[in-house]
Amino acid sequence: MRIPALLIPIILLGKCTCTRTVAVQSEGESPMAMASDTLIYPGETHFKSIRQVTFGGDNAEAYWSFDDQQLIFQANTASWGLECDQMFVMNASDTFRDNKPPMVSTGMGRTTCGYFLPDNKHIVYASTHLQDSLCPEVPLRLNGKYVWPVYDSFDIFVADLQGNITAQLTDLPGYDAEATVSPKGDKIVFTSDRSGDLELYTMNLDGSGVTQITDALGYDGGAFFSPDGSQIIFRASRPQTPEEIAEYKGLLAQGLVQPTNMELFICNADGSGLRQLTYLGNANWCPFFHPDGDKVLFSSNFEAEGGFPFNLYMIGTDGTNLTRVTHGKTFDAFPVFSNNGKYLVFASNRNNGGTRDTNLFIAEWQD
Repeated sequence: MRIPALLIPIILLGKCTCTRTVAVQSEGESPMAMASDTLIYPGETHFKSIRQVTFGGDNAEAYWSFDDQQLIFQANTASWGLECDQMFVMNASDTFRDNKPPMVSTGMGRTTCGYFLPDNKHIVYASTHLQDSLCPEVPLRLNGKYVWPVYDSFDIFVADLQGNITAQLTDLPGYDAEATVSPKGDKIVFTSDRSGDLELYTMNLDGSGVTQITDALGYDGGAFFSPDGSQIIFRASRPQTPEEIAEYKGLLAQGLVQPTNMELFICNADGSGLRQLTYLGNANWCPFFHPDGDKVLFSSNFEAEGGFPFNLYMIGTDGTNLTRVTHGKTFDAFPVFSNNGKYLVFASNRNNGGTRDTNLFIAEWQD
């Protein structure tokens, strides 16, 4: 992940101030366009309007169905009876203030990285439930440094929208997670440590044809295909010095990674033509292609002195025209365009009343 939703409220301390007003739907207006402009901060010119989807808890990583009618997201919301991240599906026009969306994971173990398959009736996601029905522990710091867990119990599953698991796509020992599907509907890209390092792999929708596409030392993850399926964008750490390499390998042996120094990389769908896209420093992650295929949105704290805020930025696939998209004080991340290019869903701490809640927002996009 991509970062587990559970970790977001723990590390995000701060207050985001804005006023929420309830929009009134006019005759003939799409419910998905109902929004409050007061949720848009000054300078966020790419947002024509914005609508808050969830109201409380930890909600993140929302991804559109191929027909843009639904989204899948992960949440760890205590009021929904959850102890760690599970998968939920919603209609694109839904909001969840006093109600709970249908859960499509098992409710056991920890899940991450749900994504729709092309038929819009099935999803893929990673889960630890085969090893333990309980939530695994979440180490956040080691020797004073922030870390992410990389659970070796994660495997990738297919489920229908009633929550029934219909297939298991990976079954090798070790970490298999972070699966996303090509817009062409033919391939899945995912992260695995089956080689001894965290690399990217592709496979067919039925789990066959597994192919390793990266092989440099470091954490390669959070990968997405371009709109035409020809390229892959991802975030990666690249330890260079002997000390950095030793630290990375030592953490990985404990099932941990340190995600505080990551840059964006881009390659062809078969792994060829690999090149580094950003050279910004700090943490640059959760990239997603703009619908034109020539730009990428991502979250970064490269302008922050103390680790925060994280804001959304846009950059050309040639590394030029870096532009700031959001202007929050704490956290904006996980930007994902609808397939028709009209909407952007993202996770944010805005309008959380100074709490640690991370909510989902859908914005009408304008270039």
